[in-house]
Amino acid sequence: MDEADGSESELDRYRRIMLLTDGFSTPFLAKTAISLLRYRQDDIAAVLDATEAGSTAQALFGTGGTVPVVGSLDEAEADALFIGIAPPGGKLPDHWRQIVVSALGRGMDVVSGLHDFLCNDSEFTSAAEKHGCQLIDVRRNTERHTAQHVDFRQGCLRVLTVGHDCSVGKMVTSLETQRVLAERGEDARFVATGQTGIMIAGDGVPIDCVVADFVNGAAESLVQRHEKHDILLIEGQGSISHPSFSAVTLGLLHGCAPDGLIMCYEAGREMVKGLDEIQIPPLQQLVTAYETMAALRNPCRVIGVSVNGRNLSADQTAAECERVSSELGLPACDVYRNGADALADAVLALRGERR
Repeated sequence: MDEADGSESELDRYRRIMLLTDGFSTPFLAKTAISLLRYRQDDIAAVLDATEAGSTAQALFGTGGTVPVVGSLDEAEADALFIGIAPPGGKLPDHWRQIVVSALGRGMDVVSGLHDFLCNDSEFTSAAEKHGCQLIDVRRNTERHTAQHVDFRQGCLRVLTVGHDCSVGKMVTSLETQRVLAERGEDARFVATGQTGIMIAGDGVPIDCVVADFVNGAAESLVQRHEKHDILLIEGQGSISHPSFSAVTLGLLHGCAPDGLIMCYEAGREMVKGLDEIQIPPLQQLVTAYETMAALRNPCRVIGVSVNGRNLSADQTAAECERVSSELGLPACDVYRNGADALADAVLALRGERR
């Protein structure tokens, strides 16, 4: 048995993944599965949900094409079982325990991004040892060093996504912008800082589970590991104005020392997620705050805006992008609807300025 953490494991080696969402296949709870279906569809053998068996991922989640939804482990060959949900509290559902044990008994590794670590469960570790499998807790990490204010390689442009709140599309914006740049022949790398991003990219640091004093150092080391690439699109976390999660956001700003920021926000969201009595500051105020805080470590500015228009029609989203672009004097787009070309253009323009 090898009890590994996601920052050290090459999660991209799996080519026959079964996503476990049994009984929890909703957009809010199954966001890990949905993102894996969107960005690693070729590696997904099936989705396991007995309540939806016989359907397809596309019908169930709106992405994933013809990936089948099955009712048991017997219905598809897989080399790993990925826990596909991120529930409040981060606990494994009780009725999933037997599924995990059965997967290990079939010789499948089990990969989890939950806060409850599989490797701390004696039943799971015994089964993994017996069958020679890995339990991989993506959030488990050994980051124990402070930042040293290193000088990153000249020629490595760092762009961090930031947000007006949590869960507004920072990971997707980073991934989509990286994809457009790669399609243009640029040496661009997505750098993951959350459990779902790590499962997609194959490595990264679960920044929300790093001890506070070591967040900056973990982010700094993460960039150092990837600074051979010309452009890094770094996944942001939290929000500088969120009363609960601003610390991790600032740690990324100072640890990664970004050259540019992409502001992500959800159109129409006015109150802080989880703290409904607190209003989100205006975008212009947040742009100023982000630039001020980032510049304490490295000269930096916001270069574009990613508009999450999930609650708007296509016409309303287009109008919102035009409005915010005029207000902030920055390119704005909805990467889901229109792609990330405008943001990729902004990244390349920033590189031209820095050169």
